[in-house]
Amino acid sequence: MRRPQLDIQLKTPEQIEKMRAAGLVVAEALRRMREAVAPGVSTADLDAIAEATIRESGAVPSFKGYHGFPASICSSVNEQIVHAIPSPGQVLAEGDLISIDCGAVLDGWHGDAAITVGVGEVDPALLRMAKVAEDAMWAGIAVAARGAASGKGRLTDISHAVENAVRKAGRYGIVDGYGGHGIGTEMHQDPHVLNHGRPGKGPRLVPGMALAIEPMITMGSPRTEELADGWTVVTRDGSRAAHVEHTMALLPDGVWVLTAPDGGRARLGDLVTGREPSRSPAS
Repeated sequence: MRRPQLDIQLKTPEQIEKMRAAGLVVAEALRRMREAVAPGVSTADLDAIAEATIRESGAVPSFKGYHGFPASICSSVNEQIVHAIPSPGQVLAEGDLISIDCGAVLDGWHGDAAITVGVGEVDPALLRMAKVAEDAMWAGIAVAARGAASGKGRLTDISHAVENAVRKAGRYGIVDGYGGHGIGTEMHQDPHVLNHGRPGKGPRLVPGMALAIEPMITMGSPRTEELADGWTVVTRDGSRAAHVEHTMALLPDGVWVLTAPDGGRARLGDLVTGREPSRSPAS
């Protein structure tokens, strides 16, 4: 079923179960890559871990071949914000900050998530920026859950919540033009979810919507440029950046963070659906 205007795909609870399976594949790939991040590790090494994990799970990397993208992850280091291509020549060094974006498709349904990780000993200010981005993401997800439950939520309530969380935390640049998106049988679907804006606008938040929420913030200016490879987006002023993401779905009894091993319960509590109340991260 698709809603008119923006062609938003609404999923049944059974279809969201399938998206959860894809989301757990992504979660495991990101867990293994997080553990592997260290000085001397190349971004190509991380890409190999992701591809092996995804294929061992019976899934396929969403990113590989997508509009010609050559890898299974995006591995954006320091001033790189998003879409950086893994390379044997991009070797992590002490103090780096890396954002890893990963997607998988299983049984025709997609999962998509990203983490930002420090390499070795990292400037605490950079780690705080990464935490601000993560907290802003969870703020957006929480607002979506409450808005769907009340029947009054609108898409830009998420955008406003993300922006408000970032603005309250400090002087960070909120990257414009890039953001979250609908997700389901395709990796990118309507609607586009900006990380800033006024609340109360756009389509209603209703059960069946699945969205990837992904703040991208910088230590300096929000202005960006794309490199000659046609993919890598960097900060124009060279400042460091952080990018985080979760795929979440709205159900009649709550939100389900499909790429979080616990479904989002540790951060959202009773806002989370009761579909897997006792599921542990290892299950």
